[in-house]
Amino acid sequence: MSQLECRFCFTPLHRTFVDLGMSPLANSYLEPEQLTQPEPFYPLRTWVCDWCHLVQLPEIASPEAIFRDHAELASDSEARLEHVARYAEAMIGRFGLTAASRVIEVASNDGYLLRFFKEREVPVLGIEPARNAAAAAEKIGIPTRGEFFGEELAHRLVEEGIRADLLVGNHVLAQTPHLNEFVAGLKIVLAPGGVITLEFPHLQPLIEHNQFDAISHEHFCYFSFTVVRRVLGSHGLAVFDVEELTTHGGSLRVFAGHAGDDERPVTERVDELLSREERLGYSTEEPYRWFGERVKATKRRLLYFLMRVKDTGRRIAGYGTPARGNTLLNYCGIRTDFLDYTVDATAHKQGLYLPGTRIPIHSPDHLRENRPDYVLILPWNRKDEIMEQLSEVREWGGQFVVALPEVKVFE
Repeated sequence: MSQLECRFCFTPLHRTFVDLGMSPLANSYLEPEQLTQPEPFYPLRTWVCDWCHLVQLPEIASPEAIFRDHAELASDSEARLEHVARYAEAMIGRFGLTAASRVIEVASNDGYLLRFFKEREVPVLGIEPARNAAAAAEKIGIPTRGEFFGEELAHRLVEEGIRADLLVGNHVLAQTPHLNEFVAGLKIVLAPGGVITLEFPHLQPLIEHNQFDAISHEHFCYFSFTVVRRVLGSHGLAVFDVEELTTHGGSLRVFAGHAGDDERPVTERVDELLSREERLGYSTEEPYRWFGERVKATKRRLLYFLMRVKDTGRRIAGYGTPARGNTLLNYCGIRTDFLDYTVDATAHKQGLYLPGTRIPIHSPDHLRENRPDYVLILPWNRKDEIMEQLSEVREWGGQFVVALPEVKVFE
Protein backbone atom coordinates (compact mmCIF):
# COMPACT_ATOMS: atom_id res chain seq x y z
CA MET A 1 0.00 0.00 0.00
CA SER A 2 1.39 3.43 -0.95
CA GLN A 3 1.91 6.04 1.75
CA LEU A 4 -1.21 8.10 2.45
CA GLU A 5 -0.79 11.86 2.35
CA CYS A 6 -2.82 14.67 3.91
CA ARG A 7 -5.20 16.04 1.30
CA PHE A 8 -4.39 19.62 2.41
CA CYS A 9 -0.68 19.83 3.27
CA PHE A 10 0.52 16.52 1.71
CA THR A 11 2.26 15.40 4.91
CA PRO A 12 2.44 11.57 5.20
CA LEU A 13 -0.34 10.23 7.45
CA HIS A 14 0.69 7.98 10.34
CA ARG A 15 -1.90 8.47 13.09
CA THR A 16 -5.34 6.78 13.12
CA PHE A 17 -8.18 8.90 14.48
CA VAL A 18 -10.73 6.06 14.60
CA ASP A 19 -11.09 2.78 12.70
CA LEU A 20 -14.71 1.78 12.07
CA GLY A 21 -13.85 -1.38 10.18
CA MET A 22 -15.40 -2.27 6.82
CA SER A 23 -18.62 -0.60 5.72
CA PRO A 24 -20.70 -0.12 2.55
CA LEU A 25 -21.47 3.33 1.16
CA ALA A 26 -23.87 4.80 3.70
CA ASN A 27 -26.53 5.86 1.19
CA SER A 28 -26.45 2.76 -1.05
CA TYR A 29 -29.89 1.41 -0.09
CA LEU A 30 -30.75 -2.00 -1.53
CA GLU A 31 -33.66 -3.07 -3.71
CA PRO A 32 -35.20 -6.48 -2.80
CA GLU A 33 -33.64 -8.16 -5.84
CA GLN A 34 -30.16 -7.03 -4.68
CA LEU A 35 -30.35 -9.11 -1.51
CA THR A 36 -28.97 -12.14 -3.33
CA GLN A 37 -26.07 -10.18 -4.83
CA PRO A 38 -22.64 -9.28 -3.40
CA GLU A 39 -22.36 -5.89 -1.75
CA PRO A 40 -19.09 -3.89 -1.79
CA PHE A 41 -17.59 -2.91 1.57
CA TYR A 42 -14.77 -0.39 2.01
CA PRO A 43 -12.42 0.48 4.89
CA LEU A 44 -13.86 3.24 7.10
CA ARG A 45 -10.65 4.33 8.80
CA THR A 46 -9.98 8.00 9.51
CA TRP A 47 -6.59 9.59 10.00
CA VAL A 48 -5.34 12.82 11.56
CA CYS A 49 -2.45 14.78 10.08
CA ASP A 50 0.45 15.28 12.50
CA TRP A 51 1.22 18.69 11.00
CA CYS A 52 -2.08 20.46 10.22
CA HIS A 53 -4.40 18.23 12.33
CA LEU A 54 -6.95 17.75 9.56
CA VAL A 55 -9.03 14.64 10.29
CA GLN A 56 -9.65 12.84 7.01
CA LEU A 57 -10.70 9.71 5.19
CA PRO A 58 -8.75 8.38 2.19
CA GLU A 59 -10.62 8.36 -1.12
CA ILE A 60 -11.77 4.74 -1.26
CA ALA A 61 -14.86 5.13 -3.45
CA SER A 62 -14.97 7.67 -6.28
CA PRO A 63 -17.12 10.81 -6.04
CA GLU A 64 -18.96 9.54 -9.13
CA ALA A 65 -20.03 6.41 -7.23
CA ILE A 66 -21.09 8.37 -4.16
CA PHE A 67 -22.69 11.56 -5.43
CA ARG A 68 -24.15 10.97 -8.90
CA ASP A 69 -27.56 10.17 -7.37
CA HIS A 70 -29.02 11.35 -4.06
CA ALA A 71 -30.95 8.87 -1.95
CA GLU A 72 -33.09 11.75 -0.72
CA LEU A 73 -33.80 15.28 -1.85
CA ALA A 74 -33.19 18.15 0.53
CA SER A 75 -36.65 19.67 0.05
CA ASP A 76 -38.18 16.56 1.65
CA SER A 77 -37.14 17.91 5.07
CA GLU A 78 -39.31 20.63 6.61
CA ALA A 79 -36.65 21.41 9.21
CA ARG A 80 -34.04 21.92 6.49
CA LEU A 81 -36.36 24.19 4.51
CA GLU A 82 -36.98 26.34 7.57
CA HIS A 83 -33.23 26.53 8.20
CA VAL A 84 -32.36 27.76 4.70
CA ALA A 85 -35.34 30.12 4.53
CA ARG A 86 -33.99 31.91 7.60
CA TYR A 87 -30.51 31.87 6.07
CA ALA A 88 -31.66 33.45 2.80
CA GLU A 89 -33.55 36.20 4.59
CA ALA A 90 -30.52 36.95 6.77
CA MET A 91 -28.04 37.04 3.87
CA ILE A 92 -30.22 39.30 1.72
CA GLY A 93 -30.52 41.74 4.60
CA ARG A 94 -26.93 41.59 5.82
CA PHE A 95 -25.21 41.88 2.44
CA GLY A 96 -27.80 43.93 0.55
CA LEU A 97 -28.42 41.39 -2.22
CA THR A 98 -30.64 42.66 -5.05
CA ALA A 99 -31.67 41.84 -8.61
CA ALA A 100 -28.22 43.10 -9.62
CA SER A 101 -26.49 40.42 -7.47
CA ARG A 102 -25.91 36.74 -8.11
CA VAL A 103 -26.04 33.83 -5.68
CA ILE A 104 -24.22 30.63 -6.65
CA GLU A 105 -24.61 27.48 -4.59
CA VAL A 106 -22.18 24.58 -4.87
CA ALA A 107 -23.87 21.22 -4.21
CA SER A 108 -27.28 22.85 -4.58
CA ASN A 109 -29.25 19.59 -4.41
CA ASP A 110 -32.81 20.14 -5.72
CA GLY A 111 -32.70 23.94 -5.45
CA TYR A 112 -34.22 23.89 -1.97
CA LEU A 113 -32.10 26.87 -0.81
CA LEU A 114 -31.81 28.89 -4.01
CA ARG A 115 -35.57 29.04 -4.44
CA PHE A 116 -35.78 31.43 -1.47
CA PHE A 117 -33.40 33.85 -3.19
CA LYS A 118 -35.25 33.49 -6.49
CA GLU A 119 -38.53 34.33 -4.75
CA ARG A 120 -36.88 37.62 -3.71
CA GLU A 121 -35.80 38.20 -7.36
CA VAL A 122 -32.10 37.62 -6.69
CA PRO A 123 -30.52 35.78 -9.68
CA VAL A 124 -29.26 32.29 -8.81
CA LEU A 125 -27.21 29.43 -10.22
CA GLY A 126 -26.94 25.94 -8.79
CA ILE A 127 -24.06 23.49 -9.27
CA GLU A 128 -25.11 19.91 -8.54
CA PRO A 129 -23.53 16.68 -9.83
CA ALA A 130 -26.37 14.37 -8.71
CA ARG A 131 -28.52 13.86 -11.79
CA ASN A 132 -31.84 13.38 -10.01
CA ALA A 133 -31.34 16.43 -7.80
CA ALA A 134 -30.22 18.69 -10.67
CA ALA A 135 -33.27 17.62 -12.71
CA ALA A 136 -35.58 18.38 -9.78
CA ALA A 137 -34.04 21.86 -9.44
CA GLU A 138 -34.46 22.63 -13.14
CA LYS A 139 -38.08 21.51 -12.89
CA ILE A 140 -38.83 24.31 -10.40
CA GLY A 141 -36.96 26.90 -12.44
CA ILE A 142 -33.57 26.91 -10.72
CA PRO A 143 -30.82 27.03 -13.41
CA THR A 144 -28.38 24.24 -12.50
CA ARG A 145 -25.07 22.95 -13.86
CA GLY A 146 -24.93 19.17 -13.48
CA GLU A 147 -21.19 19.03 -12.73
CA PHE A 148 -18.67 18.62 -9.94
CA PHE A 149 -17.23 21.94 -8.81
CA GLY A 150 -13.52 22.76 -8.97
CA GLU A 151 -10.98 25.06 -10.59
CA GLU A 152 -11.84 23.98 -14.14
CA LEU A 153 -15.55 24.76 -13.82
CA ALA A 154 -14.79 27.98 -11.93
CA HIS A 155 -12.61 29.23 -14.80
CA ARG A 156 -15.33 28.39 -17.34
CA LEU A 157 -17.93 30.29 -15.34
CA VAL A 158 -15.70 33.37 -15.15
CA GLU A 159 -15.07 33.17 -18.90
CA GLU A 160 -18.86 33.24 -19.34
CA GLY A 161 -19.05 36.36 -17.16
CA ILE A 162 -20.55 34.52 -14.20
CA ARG A 163 -19.25 35.30 -10.69
CA ALA A 164 -20.85 35.10 -7.27
CA ASP A 165 -21.67 37.98 -4.94
CA LEU A 166 -22.75 35.30 -2.48
CA LEU A 167 -21.16 31.87 -2.88
CA VAL A 168 -22.85 29.18 -0.80
CA GLY A 169 -21.47 25.77 0.15
CA ASN A 170 -23.69 23.92 2.61
CA HIS A 171 -22.28 20.55 3.70
CA VAL A 172 -20.01 20.19 0.68
CA LEU A 173 -16.57 21.28 1.92
CA ALA A 174 -16.23 18.04 3.89
CA GLN A 175 -17.42 16.03 0.89
CA THR A 176 -14.80 17.01 -1.65
CA PRO A 177 -11.80 14.69 -2.02
CA HIS A 178 -9.82 17.39 -3.85
CA LEU A 179 -9.80 19.99 -1.10
CA ASN A 180 -7.24 22.44 -2.49
CA GLU A 181 -8.70 22.37 -5.99
CA PHE A 182 -12.19 22.96 -4.58
CA VAL A 183 -11.17 25.93 -2.43
CA ALA A 184 -9.12 27.39 -5.29
CA GLY A 185 -12.30 27.24 -7.38
CA LEU A 186 -14.21 29.17 -4.72
CA LYS A 187 -11.58 31.92 -4.85
CA ILE A 188 -11.78 32.11 -8.66
CA VAL A 189 -15.56 32.39 -8.98
CA LEU A 190 -16.08 34.80 -6.06
CA ALA A 191 -16.72 38.35 -7.30
CA PRO A 192 -14.65 41.25 -5.92
CA GLY A 193 -16.23 42.20 -2.60
CA GLY A 194 -18.22 38.97 -2.59
CA VAL A 195 -18.90 36.68 0.36
CA ILE A 196 -18.54 32.93 0.78
CA THR A 197 -20.53 31.05 3.42
CA LEU A 198 -19.68 27.44 4.19
CA GLU A 199 -21.60 25.14 6.53
CA PHE A 200 -20.08 21.88 7.73
CA PRO A 201 -20.10 19.63 10.82
CA HIS A 202 -17.75 20.93 13.51
CA LEU A 203 -15.05 18.58 14.78
CA GLN A 204 -15.33 19.76 18.39
CA PRO A 205 -18.84 18.34 19.09
CA LEU A 206 -17.97 15.24 17.06
CA ILE A 207 -15.14 14.51 19.49
CA GLU A 208 -16.71 15.80 22.69
CA HIS A 209 -20.10 14.11 22.14
CA ASN A 210 -18.79 10.87 20.68
CA GLN A 211 -20.46 11.39 17.28
CA PHE A 212 -18.53 8.73 15.40
CA ASP A 213 -21.67 7.93 13.41
CA ALA A 214 -21.08 11.19 11.50
CA ILE A 215 -18.16 9.48 9.76
CA SER A 216 -18.92 7.97 6.35
CA HIS A 217 -17.26 7.48 2.99
CA GLU A 218 -18.98 10.55 1.58
CA HIS A 219 -17.24 12.82 4.10
CA PHE A 220 -13.57 13.07 3.24
CA CYS A 221 -12.69 15.70 5.88
CA TYR A 222 -13.72 16.60 9.43
CA PHE A 223 -12.83 20.18 10.27
CA SER A 224 -11.97 22.20 13.31
CA PHE A 225 -12.43 25.94 12.83
CA THR A 226 -8.66 26.40 13.14
CA VAL A 227 -8.00 24.05 10.21
CA VAL A 228 -10.71 25.57 7.97
CA ARG A 229 -9.34 29.06 8.53
CA ARG A 230 -5.87 27.82 7.58
CA VAL A 231 -7.16 26.04 4.43
CA LEU A 232 -9.08 29.10 3.22
CA GLY A 233 -6.20 31.41 4.05
CA SER A 234 -3.77 29.35 1.98
CA HIS A 235 -5.91 30.18 -1.07
CA GLY A 236 -6.23 33.92 -0.47
CA LEU A 237 -9.55 33.81 1.37
CA ALA A 238 -9.96 35.51 4.74
CA VAL A 239 -12.50 34.40 7.37
CA PHE A 240 -14.30 37.35 8.96
CA ASP A 241 -17.16 35.72 10.89
CA VAL A 242 -18.38 32.36 12.19
CA GLU A 243 -21.65 31.08 13.63
CA GLU A 244 -22.16 27.90 15.67
CA LEU A 245 -25.26 25.97 14.59
CA THR A 246 -27.15 23.06 16.11
CA THR A 247 -27.70 21.27 12.79
CA HIS A 248 -26.19 17.80 12.23
CA GLY A 249 -25.20 17.49 15.87
CA GLY A 250 -23.22 20.75 15.80
CA SER A 251 -22.07 22.66 12.72
CA LEU A 252 -20.26 25.85 11.80
CA ARG A 253 -21.23 28.53 9.30
CA VAL A 254 -18.05 30.29 8.22
CA PHE A 255 -18.03 33.64 6.39
CA ALA A 256 -15.08 34.55 4.17
CA GLY A 257 -14.08 36.97 1.44
CA HIS A 258 -11.03 37.84 -0.59
CA ALA A 259 -7.98 38.51 1.56
CA GLY A 260 -7.33 42.26 1.71
CA ASP A 261 -11.01 43.17 1.66
CA ASP A 262 -11.08 45.86 4.35
CA GLU A 263 -14.82 46.40 4.23
CA ARG A 264 -15.58 43.58 6.68
CA PRO A 265 -13.73 43.60 10.00
CA VAL A 266 -13.16 40.28 11.77
CA THR A 267 -15.82 39.66 14.43
CA GLU A 268 -15.17 38.70 18.04
CA ARG A 269 -16.70 35.28 17.36
CA VAL A 270 -13.72 34.36 15.18
CA ASP A 271 -11.19 35.14 17.90
CA GLU A 272 -13.30 33.50 20.60
CA LEU A 273 -13.64 30.20 18.71
CA LEU A 274 -9.95 30.14 17.76
CA SER A 275 -9.05 30.73 21.41
CA ARG A 276 -11.40 27.98 22.58
CA GLU A 277 -9.92 25.44 20.19
CA GLU A 278 -6.45 26.46 21.27
CA ARG A 279 -7.38 25.90 24.93
CA LEU A 280 -8.85 22.49 24.05
CA GLY A 281 -5.62 21.50 22.33
CA TYR A 282 -6.88 21.08 18.76
CA SER A 283 -3.46 22.12 17.46
CA THR A 284 -1.88 19.26 19.43
CA GLU A 285 -2.33 15.50 19.22
CA GLU A 286 -4.08 15.19 22.60
CA PRO A 287 -7.80 15.52 21.63
CA TYR A 288 -7.39 12.92 18.90
CA ARG A 289 -5.53 10.34 20.97
CA TRP A 290 -8.34 8.79 23.02
CA PHE A 291 -11.32 9.05 20.66
CA GLY A 292 -11.00 5.55 19.17
CA GLU A 293 -11.06 3.89 22.60
CA ARG A 294 -14.21 5.78 23.57
CA VAL A 295 -15.88 4.59 20.36
CA LYS A 296 -15.05 0.96 21.14
CA ALA A 297 -16.53 1.33 24.64
CA THR A 298 -19.76 2.74 23.18
CA LYS A 299 -20.05 -0.25 20.84
CA ARG A 300 -19.70 -2.67 23.74
CA ARG A 301 -22.35 -0.88 25.80
CA LEU A 302 -24.84 -0.76 22.94
CA LEU A 303 -24.43 -4.46 22.14
CA TYR A 304 -24.73 -5.35 25.83
CA PHE A 305 -28.05 -3.45 26.01
CA LEU A 306 -29.39 -5.06 22.83
CA MET A 307 -28.42 -8.56 23.96
CA ARG A 308 -30.18 -8.12 27.30
CA VAL A 309 -33.34 -6.91 25.55
CA LYS A 310 -33.41 -9.73 23.01
CA ASP A 311 -32.57 -12.41 25.59
CA THR A 312 -35.73 -11.49 27.49
CA GLY A 313 -37.91 -11.81 24.38
CA ARG A 314 -38.54 -8.13 23.86
CA ARG A 315 -38.58 -6.52 20.42
CA ILE A 316 -36.57 -3.57 19.04
CA ALA A 317 -37.35 -1.51 15.94
CA GLY A 318 -35.49 1.43 14.46
CA TYR A 319 -36.68 4.86 13.48
CA GLY A 320 -35.08 6.63 10.52
CA THR A 321 -32.61 5.71 7.80
CA PRO A 322 -29.89 8.39 8.02
CA ALA A 323 -26.39 7.79 6.70
CA ARG A 324 -25.12 8.17 10.25
CA GLY A 325 -27.39 5.35 11.37
CA ASN A 326 -25.88 3.07 8.74
CA THR A 327 -22.39 3.85 10.02
CA LEU A 328 -23.47 2.98 13.56
CA LEU A 329 -25.23 -0.26 12.64
CA ASN A 330 -22.45 -1.57 10.40
CA TYR A 331 -19.68 -0.73 12.87
CA CYS A 332 -21.54 -2.43 15.71
CA GLY A 333 -22.62 -5.43 13.58
CA ILE A 334 -26.31 -4.83 14.28
CA ARG A 335 -28.55 -6.67 11.82
CA THR A 336 -32.02 -8.22 12.04
CA ASP A 337 -30.84 -10.43 14.88
CA PHE A 338 -31.02 -7.27 17.02
CA LEU A 339 -33.09 -4.75 15.07
CA ASP A 340 -36.23 -6.24 13.53
CA TYR A 341 -36.76 -3.40 11.05
CA THR A 342 -36.63 0.37 10.76
CA VAL A 343 -39.25 2.86 9.57
CA ASP A 344 -38.99 6.02 7.52
CA ALA A 345 -41.57 8.55 6.33
CA THR A 346 -39.74 8.98 3.00
CA ALA A 347 -41.94 7.02 0.61
CA HIS A 348 -39.25 6.03 -1.91
CA LYS A 349 -37.16 4.38 0.83
CA GLN A 350 -39.99 2.15 2.03
CA GLY A 351 -39.56 -1.38 0.76
CA LEU A 352 -35.79 -1.01 0.47
CA TYR A 353 -33.10 -2.38 2.80
CA LEU A 354 -30.32 -0.67 4.72
CA PRO A 355 -26.85 -1.08 3.18
CA GLY A 356 -24.68 -3.73 4.79
CA THR A 357 -27.07 -4.73 7.56
CA ARG A 358 -29.95 -5.41 5.14
CA ILE A 359 -32.53 -4.34 7.69
CA PRO A 360 -35.93 -3.79 5.99
CA ILE A 361 -37.39 -0.29 5.78
CA HIS A 362 -41.14 0.10 6.40
CA SER A 363 -43.62 2.94 6.67
CA PRO A 364 -44.12 4.45 10.17
CA ASP A 365 -47.55 2.77 10.10
CA HIS A 366 -45.76 -0.55 10.56
CA LEU A 367 -44.41 0.70 13.87
CA ARG A 368 -47.91 1.42 15.12
CA GLU A 369 -49.20 -1.96 13.96
CA ASN A 370 -46.24 -3.96 15.32
CA ARG A 371 -45.84 -2.08 18.64
CA PRO A 372 -42.23 -2.93 19.54
CA ASP A 373 -40.95 -2.67 23.11
CA TYR A 374 -38.13 -0.30 22.13
CA VAL A 375 -37.61 2.19 19.30
CA LEU A 376 -33.95 2.92 18.54
CA ILE A 377 -33.78 6.47 17.16
CA LEU A 378 -31.03 6.44 14.54
CA PRO A 379 -31.09 10.22 13.84
CA TRP A 380 -30.43 10.79 17.56
CA ASN A 381 -29.71 14.49 17.01
CA ARG A 382 -33.46 14.88 16.33
CA LYS A 383 -34.60 12.71 19.25
CA ASP A 384 -36.80 15.34 20.95
CA GLU A 385 -38.71 16.07 17.74
CA ILE A 386 -39.09 12.35 16.95
CA MET A 387 -40.24 11.36 20.44
CA GLU A 388 -42.90 14.05 20.26
CA GLN A 389 -44.05 12.84 16.83
CA LEU A 390 -44.23 9.24 18.09
CA SER A 391 -45.77 9.96 21.48
CA GLU A 392 -48.17 7.01 21.03
CA VAL A 393 -45.22 4.63 21.51
CA ARG A 394 -45.42 5.37 25.22
CA GLU A 395 -49.15 4.59 25.20
CA TRP A 396 -48.47 0.90 24.49
CA GLY A 397 -45.59 0.86 27.01
CA GLY A 398 -42.82 1.28 24.46
CA GLN A 399 -39.59 3.13 25.23
CA PHE A 400 -37.17 5.15 23.12
CA VAL A 401 -33.44 4.49 22.92
CA VAL A 402 -30.50 6.47 21.54
CA ALA A 403 -27.00 5.04 21.15
CA LEU A 404 -25.10 8.34 21.15
CA PRO A 405 -23.50 10.23 22.71
CA GLU A 406 -24.09 7.36 25.17
CA VAL A 407 -26.68 4.57 25.30
CA LYS A 408 -29.77 6.03 26.96
CA VAL A 409 -33.37 4.84 27.41
CA PHE A 410 -36.24 7.33 27.54
CA GLU A 411 -39.36 5.97 29.25
